[in-house]
Amino acid sequence: MSDTVRRLPKPLSRLLPGMVDRYLLAQALPPFVVSLSAVLAALLLERLLVLFDELATAGSSLRTFVSLLTDLLPHYLGLALPAALCVSVFMIVRRMSDNNEIDALMASGLSLGRVARPFVQSGVILGAIGMLLYGYVQPFARYDFRAGFFFAAHTGWAPHLQSGMFAATSRAAMLTADQVSGDGVILHHVFIQEPGAHENHIITAERGVLRTGPDARSTQLDLWNGVILTDPHPDRPADRPTQTHFTHTVRVITQSAHARGFRSRGVDERELTSIELIGLLRHHKGDIPPGRLRAELNFRLARAIAIPFIPALAAALAIGAKRRRPILGLIAAALILVGFDHTLQFGEGLVAARHHRAIFVIWIPELVFCLLCTALLVWRSHPWRRRRAS
Repeated sequence: MSDTVRRLPKPLSRLLPGMVDRYLLAQALPPFVVSLSAVLAALLLERLLVLFDELATAGSSLRTFVSLLTDLLPHYLGLALPAALCVSVFMIVRRMSDNNEIDALMASGLSLGRVARPFVQSGVILGAIGMLLYGYVQPFARYDFRAGFFFAAHTGWAPHLQSGMFAATSRAAMLTADQVSGDGVILHHVFIQEPGAHENHIITAERGVLRTGPDARSTQLDLWNGVILTDPHPDRPADRPTQTHFTHTVRVITQSAHARGFRSRGVDERELTSIELIGLLRHHKGDIPPGRLRAELNFRLARAIAIPFIPALAAALAIGAKRRRPILGLIAAALILVGFDHTLQFGEGLVAARHHRAIFVIWIPELVFCLLCTALLVWRSHPWRRRRAS
């Protein structure tokens, strides 16, 4: 391995992680995983409660809830990645500073910028992941969430029955149960009447369970220990009534009206991938105004490019006087990140409304943020700053 490293060009060999880099990354990995999980859970919690309440009202199954939750993860993961990176780098650098490890590394000839290099390189990797996440994963996940929520709320038939209540499951079919439990989905002593074109079906069962169908557009009714009575129409005197006993059967209940499908992907610019946004801007196609397409594309690129500079900001703010409270630096980092994100969102709105060009309201704040992070790290790395901090 060492011979291979020696054969590489000197600028390239310097980018490879050394022993100190591997140590720093190993120290930062556990806080990053914990921070990412905590931030992701905090962001999802409020949305989960609202989503669970709406799906419960619509009578959707737990599988639908899990599917929609999976579609929500890419959006909140894009918000949690920068925050978790900042918190983990700040925590590990601050802890090493309190334990005099940073002083030992600097005494051996390593600057703070050199100490922060593996974190910045990790930020570059996360920035590339963010580019993929913002530009490709999130658009498809956003559309899948909207489509799944539409079908959960507007299609299928999953009412909350009450004991003795007659429910019309289609234009002519009728369902009732003597006793109902489990929030209206567990039925006891079930009676179903299903008129048909050539014969009528009357079904009785000791027990039944209502659940969302496999296609999420219908309702599946599982019945146990019952009888199916088939009664032909009077205009067919040759046919005789039949009676079938069953232990378990499944009935699929569809809507009486034809359920309209969900719209196609691409009505909203946030559902388009970055390649699709570039294609629409280049060929001037589609119904979405070019200002909105341009704002969305620049916003995605600016968020992804800013991620590699976050470790420099966190490392610079984590180094300070020993007697200073570390929470002050973390609060400052949080305020800078939140302010920067809101500035980008505000700039995106201005570009979408064609009030300003993207270079003034998105890329100039982006440049200021990147220069601020770099300048803070260089300032903290200066020798006279190290003597003063100690």
